[in-house]
Amino acid sequence: MASSRPTTRAVDAPRARVGIFGGSGFYSFLDNATDVVLDTPWGPPSAPVTVGRIGDVDVAFVPRHGREHQHLPHEVPARANLWAMRTLGVDRIIGPCTVGSLHTELAPGDFVVLDQIVDRTWGRPTTFFDRGSVFHLPFADPYCPHLADLVVAAAARSDIRVHRGGTVVVIPGPRFSTRAESRWYREQGWHVVNMTQMPEAALAGELGMCYSGIALVTDYDSGVDDDPTVEPVTMEQVFAFFDDNLHHVRRLLTDLVPTIPADRTCACGSRRGPLESIPSD
Repeated sequence: MASSRPTTRAVDAPRARVGIFGGSGFYSFLDNATDVVLDTPWGPPSAPVTVGRIGDVDVAFVPRHGREHQHLPHEVPARANLWAMRTLGVDRIIGPCTVGSLHTELAPGDFVVLDQIVDRTWGRPTTFFDRGSVFHLPFADPYCPHLADLVVAAAARSDIRVHRGGTVVVIPGPRFSTRAESRWYREQGWHVVNMTQMPEAALAGELGMCYSGIALVTDYDSGVDDDPTVEPVTMEQVFAFFDDNLHHVRRLLTDLVPTIPADRTCACGSRRGPLESIPSD
């Protein structure tokens, strides 16, 4: 995807305090946008970071799968993405994502403001502290409750159906769940299934960032047991549904971002690890 935006390098990069991960359709809602080319100790991020404004707030945006959706879920360079955000001064991360519903009351088109994670991924780099000092992240509450409150309020103002709280089970991908897996997730009381919330949320925690997972329900995962007319999810279905509902995501974020205060009163920053101990190469 070619860009007509001006490009700069890290040394001259504009700063931002809010970061957004999402799909390529988000570019158009940033004003005065500039592409920033960065490298990190973990390689380049998924794409150049686009820095612009929403209202009076400077925002940095990265498409987590890349501009051509070239990174499969297990290939997303999450450490580079988060480190790039930190380099630009970001301390609040908004992580919109698509999810499959495990319960009929969470219908396609609904939003879920996530509050818990079950991590079923494997083989992904999950920490910044596999070099330098040993650090154990406090992660009982993965998502920032203050950001969650702001998301719910923004959804109400935008007349968007939203559920406050929900557990996401993160699977490795790129395949979708079997019926047996989906049934097991549902029986555990988990609410939605996704492929990218981990390690993104944990890495944000290690950097002392606030993180909010805003999940758009696109499908019913492997179907609905008592309704044979509901087919299992396909990639084409997810992409098409997201494209059809992108305007809702943009409306929610456009309303949300200007309400995020400059100062933090939550405890998220206290979780930050000893980043100065991490070698730079």
